[in-house]
Amino acid sequence: MGISSLSAVARSVQVTDDQLQVQLKDARSLVVPLVWFPTLLHATALERQEWRLMGGGLGIHWEMLDEDISVPRLLGLPCE
Repeated sequence: MGISSLSAVARSVQVTDDQLQVQLKDARSLVVPLVWFPTLLHATALERQEWRLMGGGLGIHWEMLDEDISVPRLLGLPCE
């Protein structure tokens, strides 16, 4: 059985000066370089911290930056 996008659900997010860190509900952690997301890379610390989960944790949204990131895509999974 393969991993579905439904198993890639975020519970919390932290953005540092150089990393996007996502804690998943199944206890996995994702850490990806911020250079993958230029909008976040060039944002202020305040703008980076103003995120909310979408779709029950399947996505992350930054309203001030108009930036959306799919959690399944971070894992290389297709969005269902």
